[in-house]
Amino acid sequence: MKEKKNLLTYEGLKKLEEEIQDLKVVKRKEVAQKIKEAREQGDLSENAEYDAAKDEQRDIEARIEEIEKILKNVEVVVEDEVDVNKISVGCKVKVYDITFEEDAEFRIVGSTEANSLTGKISNESPVGKALIGAAVGDVVDVETQAGIMQFKVLEIQRAN
Repeated sequence: MKEKKNLLTYEGLKKLEEEIQDLKVVKRKEVAQKIKEAREQGDLSENAEYDAAKDEQRDIEARIEEIEKILKNVEVVVEDEVDVNKISVGCKVKVYDITFEEDAEFRIVGSTEANSLTGKISNESPVGKALIGAAVGDVVDVETQAGIMQFKVLEIQRAN
């Protein structure tokens, strides 16, 4: 089975590259030092500092592995080339939420960098899926756990 492409904006790619660099260069050295210092305290069987440092080391290695897996199969969305006639990954979208009678703004991103708290929604989320391909003036139905919501597309622009 072919692996799913990880869609990322250029900004998302840079963040992951910076994070993995920090983990490999800075965090690995810091945790190695903590482990060394904890070992020097003697008996490891009741050494909470040693256990905590080993746990931190395991978490760092797991995150490095996770990022490497994402980057191995990444597809970067070039936001300057995004077609603003239809909604796609890399767009900033202004919609009117007919259900709650209010405007909302979303940035459509790949699932890896989605963060609803910052207005970045995944192209795989119910709202993202419904909006992909829509044009200004279109009304889309979104099936949510709370029922059907409707959004009218007001504006599509490049995210940068």
